[in-house]
Amino acid sequence: MKPERSYYKDLREFIQVLEDTDKLVRIQKEINKDTELHPLVRWQFRGLEEKDRKAFLFENVTDSKNKKYRGSVLVGGLAGSADIYCLGVKCKPDEITDLWLHAMDHPIEPELVNSGPVQEEIHTGSDLLSHGGFTEFPIPISTPGFDNGPYITGGHWITKDPETGQRNVGNYRGLIRGPGLSGLMIGTPQDLSSHWEKCRQLGKPLEVAVAIGALPAVSYAATQKVPPTMDELTLAGGLIGEPIQLVKCQTVDLEVPASSEIVFEGIIPTSYLEEEGPFGESMGVVDPRTLSPVFELTCVTHRKNPVWVSIISQVTPSESSKIKAMGMSTLIYRYLQNKGFSSVLEVSLTEALVNLRPYVVVRMKKKDHQEPWEVMQAILDYGDRVGKLVVTVDEDINPSDAVAVLWAITHRSQPHQDTKIVGNRPFGATPIGMVINYPGSRYDSEESSLLIDATRKSDFPPLSLPRKKYMERARVIWEELGLPELKPKEPWHGYGLGYWPDDLEKEAQRAVAGDYLQLEETLKGTRVEVGEGETLGSLRAEWGKTHTGRTD
Repeated sequence: MKPERSYYKDLREFIQVLEDTDKLVRIQKEINKDTELHPLVRWQFRGLEEKDRKAFLFENVTDSKNKKYRGSVLVGGLAGSADIYCLGVKCKPDEITDLWLHAMDHPIEPELVNSGPVQEEIHTGSDLLSHGGFTEFPIPISTPGFDNGPYITGGHWITKDPETGQRNVGNYRGLIRGPGLSGLMIGTPQDLSSHWEKCRQLGKPLEVAVAIGALPAVSYAATQKVPPTMDELTLAGGLIGEPIQLVKCQTVDLEVPASSEIVFEGIIPTSYLEEEGPFGESMGVVDPRTLSPVFELTCVTHRKNPVWVSIISQVTPSESSKIKAMGMSTLIYRYLQNKGFSSVLEVSLTEALVNLRPYVVVRMKKKDHQEPWEVMQAILDYGDRVGKLVVTVDEDINPSDAVAVLWAITHRSQPHQDTKIVGNRPFGATPIGMVINYPGSRYDSEESSLLIDATRKSDFPPLSLPRKKYMERARVIWEELGLPELKPKEPWHGYGLGYWPDDLEKEAQRAVAGDYLQLEETLKGTRVEVGEGETLGSLRAEWGKTHTGRTD
């Protein structure tokens, strides 16, 4: 799919589109960013259907010290729902997969311009902290009652490989520790941590710029895992079909999206680390403390009355899980296709509570009985802590329907032959890695993955629902009667699964034609006399030797 041209010029134009399409709630009531803001938005993820979720724009923000802030705070504005995400890239939900595939194959180099709105105000040198540095902006506390401060959650951290100059844009959390200092939580391996390590070996700090409120497409690219050789800004260009405009930073040798709302410039020292956290994580628990690098501020640039963008994360589903889900499954699918697995039809990651990466379901039309195992191993090889539980299912199973997947596991697999445990795995996106060293913990230091081949190993009789044409006719009658609106769940009609003898098909056709009374003579011809000492079980066992069917 080739993306639509004429993209949004900035985040503010996108916010107006959200309002025009009834996807925005403007909050003009005074809201405390430290105690009220995120909890208010959180309710829609715990109390509404996805279709009813909206973006929230807070225009009257204070804190627990009664400080009033300039500008506003946007939460849920990037991926509060699939509909909001799709508005961000100007496409329909069923076009997302093709759009991502096209962007990965057709990245567009960014364009360097002389100036941009993000540098309407510049604070550096002796003026750096005169407006408050980090504290100038209404940065919310994400998990009031557990987090130890406000965190940058929607910041896109831009660095370059000190050896190759390859740019990376990633989304990480940053604890605000003071006007000129923040923490930085990065996992290993990550591109930014690789850049940090190279700079450490060179004996110099890593330069960084953090962009807040960039174009939605930049946010969508920054939150995905792509090959280290791909610049996320070129991927963002591919998503929108035009180059992302960049401006040079003031104090570091980096470029940032010109229409961003706010940019923090600075360095990450490589000579020391300090503790960072706690923070409510997307795996569903609070991450207490982590030894992490520190970000030292050297410059702040921003638009007048800037919009602070905060991504709501923690327990899934959330904005964080949605923004990753919309692209991650496609990237894994593309990876499998490039590995030669053309039999893979779909990759599904589940948002609800499990946090996407640990639970992966692959729908496929397998070539042979070995291929599902090869596909599941490739999922593990993808990296990024993907795949604590990996399941392969047949083409008739909806991989996004947990009940359908459990149906396949229960009725199409045998645990003793269709499961495999793979040890020595990196700790996945689960709480276990946090607590292995806690006193009393019964977890050891080895993570593992469970692979389940839930594809059919034999032909089955048909699915026991009426054939499609009869269900379709019944639906017409249902609607004529004015009965409640139907929301069909797969499977909603019967279909063949490989085993269905011609004689049974003919009998079924006679039945719907009203000729089922002819069956009496047919079944009389199958009579088996019960002899002395024979039982129901023994007769069925003997019958099963010459007939394909049930013998229990």
